[in-house]
Amino acid sequence: MEQLIPIINKLQDVFSAVGSESIDLPQIVVVGSQSSGKSSVLENIVGREFLPRGAGIVTRRPLILQLINLPPDFAQKQQGNVQGEEWGEFLHKKNEKFYDFQKIRQEIEQETDRMTGSNKGLSPNPIRLRIYSPHVLNLTLVDLPGMTRIPVGDQPADIESQIRAMIMTYITQPNAIILSVSAANTDLANSDGIKLAREVDPEGNRTIGVITKLDIMDKGTDALEILTGQLLPLKLGYVGVVNRSQLDIQSRKKISDSLKSEVEFFSNHPLYRSIASQCGTPYLVKLLNRVLMDHIRACLPELKARISKLLADAQREMDSYGISYDNSSKGSLLLQIITKFSQDYRNAIDGHIADLSVNELYGGARINFVFTEVFFKALKSISPHDGLTLNDIRTAIKNATGPRAALFVPDVSFELLVRRQVARLEDPALQCVELVYDELQRILATLESTELQRFQTLRERVVEVVSRMLQNCKIPTRKMINNLIAIEHSYINTNHSDFIGGAGAFEMYKRSLEQNPQPAFGDGVNSFSQPGLGAPHQPGAPRPGVQSGSQPQLGAPGQPGGPQPGQPGFFGRYFAGQPGQPGQPGAPGQPGARPGGFGAPGGAPAAGFGAPRATEYSLGSISDNIRVPGPANAKEQFETEIIRNLLTSYFDIVRKNICDSVPKAIMYFMVNTSKDNIQSELLKCLYKEELFDDLLEENPVIASKRKACQQMLDVLKRANDVLTEVRDFNPHALTN
Repeated sequence: MEQLIPIINKLQDVFSAVGSESIDLPQIVVVGSQSSGKSSVLENIVGREFLPRGAGIVTRRPLILQLINLPPDFAQKQQGNVQGEEWGEFLHKKNEKFYDFQKIRQEIEQETDRMTGSNKGLSPNPIRLRIYSPHVLNLTLVDLPGMTRIPVGDQPADIESQIRAMIMTYITQPNAIILSVSAANTDLANSDGIKLAREVDPEGNRTIGVITKLDIMDKGTDALEILTGQLLPLKLGYVGVVNRSQLDIQSRKKISDSLKSEVEFFSNHPLYRSIASQCGTPYLVKLLNRVLMDHIRACLPELKARISKLLADAQREMDSYGISYDNSSKGSLLLQIITKFSQDYRNAIDGHIADLSVNELYGGARINFVFTEVFFKALKSISPHDGLTLNDIRTAIKNATGPRAALFVPDVSFELLVRRQVARLEDPALQCVELVYDELQRILATLESTELQRFQTLRERVVEVVSRMLQNCKIPTRKMINNLIAIEHSYINTNHSDFIGGAGAFEMYKRSLEQNPQPAFGDGVNSFSQPGLGAPHQPGAPRPGVQSGSQPQLGAPGQPGGPQPGQPGFFGRYFAGQPGQPGQPGAPGQPGARPGGFGAPGGAPAAGFGAPRATEYSLGSISDNIRVPGPANAKEQFETEIIRNLLTSYFDIVRKNICDSVPKAIMYFMVNTSKDNIQSELLKCLYKEELFDDLLEENPVIASKRKACQQMLDVLKRANDVLTEVRDFNPHALTN
């Protein structure tokens, strides 16, 4: 059991070698205010003067003091050694022994100034000192700067908060035993050591109180209530000690003589002699030794489990950085990296990921989101009539008829408008290509495998090659999208099974009229009866004021108003036989169009040639831009609604085709092509012997991390070996 403390000391040395404080090791932390007697207590424990002394802050760096008890037989062997049987060793000066304790003090001062300068500054970097002596018990103590409130010299204004933060770093550790030093001639309730200890250990379970300067208390006062735990109880109790006075220090009184005076003080004091066996430095040393060993014994199983876990974590991290390699294995290493990266790329798209995220979509799932939630919804939101006004439709119809008056809705106007609206689907489809391309680039950016992080040049070249391949895949993908739209433009399939056709459009128009009745159009000039509802008229019977733009009447074949043989286009089957058609009586430009003969209203004879005119008229100029004049008449309204219905039906068909074809084209030309060709493309561009050295030049950051990880791995292995020195980690077995 006595070997437990040396084991912890070894662990401290092991972890301090790489500056690691990842393990909370059991140790005794000494806290208190300035001039409370901390240094004297530590020197009494060691039995030698070795700590710096002076005004103000003397301890400006933590001092981790490891006391190693030498066995009696070892001391006997050292009797012939003129240098002495006690010595000290600093961790920062390995293999150098200090037999002169005054030189130990000087080394502490010099090492402190080396880190903090001579301006009373502070440093959290500890000094580690090990003292070997047959007169000490195994102990590990941490001496910290004393609490102060007023900066001196060049100390910063926040010196108090800096010291407090440093102390808290040590005493907040659950495995730390707090040795709170307070002077007996001050109010214990205001003791800095007690106040700090109560903050982190309010129950007093791991705090030992030390009361100094009992011999200089005012006459008539005593600390018996404090020492017996009646004032501020602590589970581990209080210990009273008597240190050397300043006069004793100046007169160079030996510590051994001071310890004898301490025994006499407690033995002869009328109040303290009843508790003399629990006072004094010897009792304090034994108490600290016992408490520390009990504490280590309780922490040892958890400590071994902690080190084992850290060892496993460090080994995994080391494996992630890869092993070292030589020139002969560069080719196989590069091939392995390319193969793994290519497989990771394919797995990211296909969803074959070991560590699937439950917080956000990734890889191929994001591509599917682009198709279903972005592209499909965008196309669905496009109206067949967006950007198309009724006047646009009227204009298209009139332009399709040329100089002739329209007898029926021309096919050309319908096809023109369909192509115009279908062209609006091209831009969203091309945007979908860009979005999927961005997602593939995102996958490429997230494939930060440890191998690529290790070789920065290789990573840059891999990203360059794959980005170029994706760019090359995007070109035929966009071309295919353009072709899909061009295919729809090339042939307007009015025979499609889902297309409503002219009859369907007319039925929709009739239903809209039935649902929203309108008054009959007509003022004696532009009379218009609803299709199929007007009274028939006799051939050749003139209708007053009827223009060529009147609405057609649907009649029986061969009758005026019915379909005529040989009419072109799918509209001709439904919208032929309008009044005023050429060849029908009453049509303009035919004999009998107006009573009275050619050129003379009312049958009046035409004036002879060369007859003088009473008045000359000018037609004026025509604008460069001519728009459809005036509001639509009844016939134009009818034609417009028919075109709108047909356009809606056919646009829905094309939109379904595009919604289905575009994702397929993107998957074939870009996504699947990149999956199939990524490895061969990388090998073709990168697997060249002359590039091996440049590509496999290791990232300096990764090399540094591997080196640090290797050091930590070695430290943890040594720590694990140290713990194996204790054969049985059963706490009950250790007590036997």
